[in-house]
Amino acid sequence: MCDVCEVWTADDLFPCRTCTRVFHDGCVRELGYLRAEALQAMKDTAHTTAGWSCYYCDNVNLLLTEEEMYSLMETFKQCKIIPESFLVSDELLQYRHFVSKQLFDKDLTDEEEEEALAQFAALDPEKRGQIEWADFLYHESLSVLRKFRTENSLVRLLTPKERDRARAVFQSLDQDKDGIITGSETLRAQTSWFQKLSQEQESQSCNVRLMGLCSPVSSMGISHVGPISENSPASSGSERSRDKDDNWAVSWDAFLRESSIYILAARPNSSAMHIRLPQ
Repeated sequence: MCDVCEVWTADDLFPCRTCTRVFHDGCVRELGYLRAEALQAMKDTAHTTAGWSCYYCDNVNLLLTEEEMYSLMETFKQCKIIPESFLVSDELLQYRHFVSKQLFDKDLTDEEEEEALAQFAALDPEKRGQIEWADFLYHESLSVLRKFRTENSLVRLLTPKERDRARAVFQSLDQDKDGIITGSETLRAQTSWFQKLSQEQESQSCNVRLMGLCSPVSSMGISHVGPISENSPASSGSERSRDKDDNWAVSWDAFLRESSIYILAARPNSSAMHIRLPQ
């Protein structure tokens, strides 16, 4: 039944790829949660392999507690970041400098400034020279989760659908069915989950699919929706792969714990890459 009006009308319902909610387009329109283009995107993708995340799942900032969100908004206020506005690269740099001073009492290094600009590029896939407020907020919310929550607590935030799809990815990698995969396979899977599908036909060529994100784990070559920085999870994973034997064993439980932040970060419908989370 529609999550809003609680009426069942079969073909007219649009399912969320992340949770079990379904919606009528008219009900979603009346709530005013989605703009016209977002409503059209729902109609275009909800019944495809790519899928669509509903308002509640798309907004990963809703995963924060009231205290966490208040603290985050206070930081924005102190840095004169105006909510619901676009951010240009200079504003993002100013914000990063402020946070560095506030948390670590030091200025950003040249390398950290380059990382901030690379992060900006990842959040601006269409290269418009500005990033959406929602994408910036999602990125910062995920950063809070990664910094202050344990992996086990992040696993508890996953929906049954997300767990099932992660399990399917793990099983597809576990060729000998012994419940163990290699570390390098884990890193490739985690990185590739952030490749947003721009066209439905792309999804048809994927060997493994998770939440509408292409996961070409059978291929060694993985391209990203933007550059991976040294401080991003994908990059830190690459560092781990260099420091350790690529064949270190990863169980299902460990795979899910290590992947939880990646799965949560893949919820938004936006084409921006929300992978650049500070260490």
